[in-house]
Amino acid sequence: MPTGVAMRDARAQLFDAAERVLLRDGPNALTSRAVTTEAGCAKGVLHRHFADFDAFLAELVLDRIARIDDQSVALRESAGTGTVAGNLTRALMELFGTVAVAIVGLIISRDELRARLRQARPSGVPVLAEAAAMIAAYLTVEREMGRIAADADVDTLALTLIGAGHLLFADRKGAPPDAEAVGKVVDTVIADVLQRRLL
Repeated sequence: MPTGVAMRDARAQLFDAAERVLLRDGPNALTSRAVTTEAGCAKGVLHRHFADFDAFLAELVLDRIARIDDQSVALRESAGTGTVAGNLTRALMELFGTVAVAIVGLIISRDELRARLRQARPSGVPVLAEAAAMIAAYLTVEREMGRIAADADVDTLALTLIGAGHLLFADRKGAPPDAEAVGKVVDTVIADVLQRRLL
């Protein structure tokens, strides 16, 4: 896109372009030139909207975290419907079937980005921490409804599910796991709290 031609919602277009580069080529290929080329705009467009490239990347991560917040609401609203394992499997597939794994790789690979994100999120790995909070909030509601054991440690269960889910989806070159593979992991992780509830 030539300089002087307005982009509609430039931030969203730049974020989407960064996501495509990240998914296709990995975190090492993510540069301001790669993003603007992918978006079809002049390099100056990015710098008109963001102080520098790391500021752009931090905003990209925060934007994707906001999507997890939206997913969290939907997951909590599913409590009491379907099965606990089914709801968790769908949540993990939706979370890690997107750009979340690539974003985590990006955060880990860029020191300046991590430092900027620490200012707003002082603990945990961004994206994974929010995902674990989403799962814990859902499991808390299910525990209150009596669908999992009253003494279930929802925080540990959430961390276990997020860690296992991340490992399942971490190979960006291979085929992603299917719902059956994810469901098997979910069933194993939550089996004890479901079984004890039935005793």
